[in-house]
Amino acid sequence: MDNTSFFWSSNIKFLRKRKKMSQMSLAEKLDISRPKVNTHENGHVKNPPMADMVLFSDFFRMSIDTLVKVDLSTLSELKLRDLEAGNDVYLKGGSMRILATTVNNDNQENVELVPVKAKAGYLSGHSDPGFISKLPVFNLPQLDVNRKYRMFPTEGDSMLPVPEGAFVIAEFLQDWSGIKEKTACIVVTKEEGISFKLVTDRIEKNRSLLLESLNSLYEPYEVDVMEVLEVWKFHSYFTENIPGPMSSMEQMGRDVREIKATLHTLAKKEK
Repeated sequence: MDNTSFFWSSNIKFLRKRKKMSQMSLAEKLDISRPKVNTHENGHVKNPPMADMVLFSDFFRMSIDTLVKVDLSTLSELKLRDLEAGNDVYLKGGSMRILATTVNNDNQENVELVPVKAKAGYLSGHSDPGFISKLPVFNLPQLDVNRKYRMFPTEGDSMLPVPEGAFVIAEFLQDWSGIKEKTACIVVTKEEGISFKLVTDRIEKNRSLLLESLNSLYEPYEVDVMEVLEVWKFHSYFTENIPGPMSSMEQMGRDVREIKATLHTLAKKEK
């Protein structure tokens, strides 16, 4: 195994130290000799036996692919805890989604703000640590420190009553297969960039996500999961505008839109 390209040795040592274990204590847990553990950690075995790799994989609850291909020392504390909890996509199948993120001086996850002017650049820079590190950051006491959040700008009227121009705080979702029906999410796709939609999981059936708007004038549509870059579950939103009372004309307009949408749905059922 070429250690300039793979991370088996460094990852084994990193995870052992992370558990505050000595080589001897790890060897006892795996029922192997201490020199063998040392050999693995120092890269003296170019092609580790599969039986040994399975032992380490089972003990650390991470797939062999992850232990070989991912430099664990570069991941955030949140991502490491996620892997240690068994949320390893190499074990579940699918593409590895490593999130570029930032932390504060206490090694806790920041909430990065994607400003309106950076919205277009996010599509190409979402996985670039350099781009993410330049975003404004903040922290809120009501947010769970064990979860990852980011703030995104919204535009358009597809998700009214959330007003246009509001900023949505959302939680990063690693596993999309557990999304409940019509969960409000920020969805980042290759084609549309950042969108705020109601999401329904159709991965098992169609390898897709169903995206819907709160505004009934907008038709639902499906997007292939291969086109999706990130999904963030809605937490809350911020706006500078205080909503005023709805005028009679606005109420009438909304009623007309709802009637049109109902008629359209009925017409589709008759076909």
